[in-house]
Amino acid sequence: MSAMYLDIRNDLLDKIDSGFYPVGETIPTEMELASQYHVSRPTIRQAISLLVDQGILEKRRKRGTIVCAPKIDQGFTQTISSFDSEIHQKGHSSQTKVLAFQKEEASDEIKEILRCDEVLKLVRLRYIDHTPNVFVTTYMPYPLFEHFLDLDFSKESFYDQCARCDHPIASITRHLEVVSADETLADLLQINQKDPLFYFHSYGRDPQGIPIEYSISKYRGDTNSFTFTLKK
Repeated sequence: MSAMYLDIRNDLLDKIDSGFYPVGETIPTEMELASQYHVSRPTIRQAISLLVDQGILEKRRKRGTIVCAPKIDQGFTQTISSFDSEIHQKGHSSQTKVLAFQKEEASDEIKEILRCDEVLKLVRLRYIDHTPNVFVTTYMPYPLFEHFLDLDFSKESFYDQCARCDHPIASITRHLEVVSADETLADLLQINQKDPLFYFHSYGRDPQGIPIEYSISKYRGDTNSFTFTLKK
């Protein structure tokens, strides 16, 4: 016979999956659940803790325990695909809002990375199912892609356009950190200030090893997870 807290965990999970407890709403208090299930509060606390550990529930001060939205798993394998392709393959919709796109002088750091003095800087806010998900700034060599200024990257794929110019992204190196959202990013991504963000630095090269892309991406921590597949 399974432990009572596991049965309660499973029943709560069924109610979350069915929408009885909707995403973003609070579930009953520990005292209310203990009364409903005819068990002690420590038993309820164990069941809830399991769901919190799974990212299905989240405890918030002054509000209670809320149902979390399912996280979008961003899989990193040996196949390089665009943000839109990755999201559409998982059955979700994607949208892109271009916040800025301009030519500018490269900083010393970016000169070293992209090996050029002038760059195009593309700043985008990307959405999944109409919810802001990632803030990304992409730098690309201006001498290779000066005509990109005529393109609308709210509709065009950067990776597709690189391929059309005979500079497809053939390899990407990514560096991951976890940081806290500042006031500006919290507002853009519709999260709380100091909430965790996945912070990626991405370095893309074409088949000849020419640097094509340097991107800085900040993903919401509450709606994303990342799976890395390594092959020998």
